[in-house]
Amino acid sequence: MTAWRPAVAGISEVLHARYVDHAYPMHTHDAWALLIVDAGAITYDLDKSGNHHGAIETAVTLLPPGVAHDGRSATPHGFRKRVLYLEPSVLDPALAGAAVDMPTLRDASLRDRVSALHAALAHPGDAFEAESRLAFVGERLRWHLRRRPPPGGGEAIGGLAAAFRELLDARTVTGVTLAHAAVVLHAHPTHLVRAFRRAYGLPPHAYLTGRRVDLARTLLLDGMRPAEAATAAGFYDQSHLTRHFRRFLATPPATYSRSIRSRVVSSRGV
Repeated sequence: MTAWRPAVAGISEVLHARYVDHAYPMHTHDAWALLIVDAGAITYDLDKSGNHHGAIETAVTLLPPGVAHDGRSATPHGFRKRVLYLEPSVLDPALAGAAVDMPTLRDASLRDRVSALHAALAHPGDAFEAESRLAFVGERLRWHLRRRPPPGGGEAIGGLAAAFRELLDARTVTGVTLAHAAVVLHAHPTHLVRAFRRAYGLPPHAYLTGRRVDLARTLLLDGMRPAEAATAAGFYDQSHLTRHFRRFLATPPATYSRSIRSRVVSSRGV
């Protein structure tokens, strides 16, 4: 089992666990429990009504705060799960009744978004990406609970996207939270991300990462060591830079840096 508190507003805890024969007693949480199952299946009773439910790999389970539930494996091999505990800033506790009526959400797109959010939360340097992904997860959860159609297109994108891009360019190294950008630009977080993606063809967190990789390349070309270039370009640490540098250039920054020095030495020798 692994648990941590991420540096992302709205998530009080992340839990990854595998259980074979453990059974949860009836209990409650102060936060919303957003659960996906990666292996096996879970059966549980929710509320005092005695209604039986199941958490399976192809669905998302949402358990509301303050509502009693238990949990046990539905297979002899146990289960593996990932859970996010969401605060009221993400989901209003007033929606708890709707979640009791419908805790199982058969929504493949939502499950993919929750899984991608977990992947972003696994890396401290990807908090901006996680915040963006959380905004869309929250939006889709509210759509389910309020029985409203998903948000459509039609947002004005030009000026808002350009303003967001200017903000990201100005804060390439220091970074910016999605919540702060929403306040500065007077727009809802999901509206901001959607407008940016439609205008530029990629989400804002990917744009910011690319800008930081470009800056790190410049610093490496100037002779800065990879560890120093990582923090100077806005990455969490050298391993954070290395992971993204390899994605963009198919080589780690240390190798890239050595190739620069080797070429300089070779040219001097000539």
